[in-house]
Amino acid sequence: MAQLLAVVGGGDLSTHAVLALEALRKAADRRNQPIALELRGAPGGNPLPDEAIRNAGAVLLVGSGDLGEGRFGALHRARAAIADVLTDVNAVLDRALSGSVDTPMAMATAGTKRIVAITSCPTGIAHTFMAAEGLQAAADALGHSIRIETQGSVGARDTLTAAEIAAADIVLIAADTGVDRARFAGKRLYATNTKAAIRDGKGLIATALAEAQMQAAGGTTEAAADKAETAEQKAGAYKHLMTGVSFMLPFVVAGGLLIALAFAVGGIDAMAPGHEGTLGYALGQIGAKGAFALIVPALAGYIAYSIADRPGIAPGMIGGMLAANLQAGFLGGIAAGFIAGYTARFLNQHIRLHKNLEGLKPVLILPLLATTITGLLMIYVVGVPVAAVLSALTAWLKGMQGASALVLGLVLGGMMAIDMGGPINKAAYASAAALLSSGVDAPMAAVMLGGMTPPLGLAMATRLFPARFTKPEREAGGAAAVLGAAFITEGAIPFAAADPLRVIPSLVAGSAVAGALALTLGVTLKVPHGGLFVLPIPNAVTNPLGAVLALAAGTLVTAMLAGLLKKRAA
Repeated sequence: MAQLLAVVGGGDLSTHAVLALEALRKAADRRNQPIALELRGAPGGNPLPDEAIRNAGAVLLVGSGDLGEGRFGALHRARAAIADVLTDVNAVLDRALSGSVDTPMAMATAGTKRIVAITSCPTGIAHTFMAAEGLQAAADALGHSIRIETQGSVGARDTLTAAEIAAADIVLIAADTGVDRARFAGKRLYATNTKAAIRDGKGLIATALAEAQMQAAGGTTEAAADKAETAEQKAGAYKHLMTGVSFMLPFVVAGGLLIALAFAVGGIDAMAPGHEGTLGYALGQIGAKGAFALIVPALAGYIAYSIADRPGIAPGMIGGMLAANLQAGFLGGIAAGFIAGYTARFLNQHIRLHKNLEGLKPVLILPLLATTITGLLMIYVVGVPVAAVLSALTAWLKGMQGASALVLGLVLGGMMAIDMGGPINKAAYASAAALLSSGVDAPMAAVMLGGMTPPLGLAMATRLFPARFTKPEREAGGAAAVLGAAFITEGAIPFAAADPLRVIPSLVAGSAVAGALALTLGVTLKVPHGGLFVLPIPNAVTNPLGAVLALAAGTLVTAMLAGLLKKRAA
């Protein structure tokens, strides 16, 4: 009977690693299976002798960290998480001895694979589910089994179970926001953005199977021989900012609607001090002093979370609260989030303690040091100049009229249509949503109306110029109209993908017109989402008639240009 090697690396789970090592020893003894064990990276870990490696039939790699895999040459490898060993050690040994768990490259090319995936985008609406559909269709076409968890605007749906994760060959994350990876420790993981899943699901799955890296317990990926950075890593600051925005949005929506309802119930002075005790005053306090007060801390906290995982949340939120108190607003919140996140990550990577004291890092050392550094920088260095910049920006935006309003509306509206949910679209949207926390609500109107125009305009074009569109496009026109009415710009993507050189200029022109008219007519919007469905809410929209006129004009421009520019469908 050939000897089995087992290397256990616990990372931050040193106690669990010891328990897993003993469980493997006892299970192998009960089977009379020769086994040589090594506890990697621990004093007295008994490194595997060279002779044992030469005579072994397979090696079982358990847990995270540097397992010294280069020693084993072409020796068959099996992998397992520490949790798998502690849960069912016999099943792990069966897999290792039967050779059912192969090397990463073999896994990428052989047979049906079990994939678990997560999709998520900043607003948690369209791209989240489009990415999920792309992965599902690609997996079906390639013959792989896939289970997808969508982390949308209302939380996670179809949540992955521990058993499904344990049984999976790889974990695939297609997200534009930070995703907690703690539950994937010990699994091969590949991360990218939603666009990759939407555009080329088959190619993404093939790449993931070939290039996925082992996920360590601390939320980092083991990469002894890192290949090119993933798209998610390349996104960098953008991804971190979008994570903060995605967590911030519910506070903006709730606060804006509650303030609008307060005015609807109690009149324009519902929140004045003399109205304490009334329903209008209570709703206003919940919206302004509750939800709106948490906008900047949530933005900062989750930017820091995206950078440093959980150790970044506390210093990020505290830095965000300081930014709000210093009148630095969302710009200060963004600065606080990045300062806190990178500080916490740096400290987490460079502070080394005895394994018995490691438990103090997340609950004492990191929150204390990162919060102190972030707070002092906000008070003495960042807060005052950022507050001055925000004050000047706010004064300019509130005083806009005439040509300045027209130009800003053109720019914001056009940005919403250039990539329909991509980085340019999200940059305009995130800026407008963040400005709501500073009481500037005109840009949000230009952004939402500009974002509704592309799918509405194309839906109209399919009716006015049916000969310019294929039968599937004409049928998709109705769905695009519904998506446009709900402010889901991504409804225009199928049309733009089929004929980008003619469709995208039409979309940009219509959205720019809608945005320019909105700001010129003095339309403002207190809520960052909802489309036509927020128009009936009292005081949510200033000048609703102007909003309808701007939307109608932009829609008509897009429809006419698309009809004129597109060629007759084959």
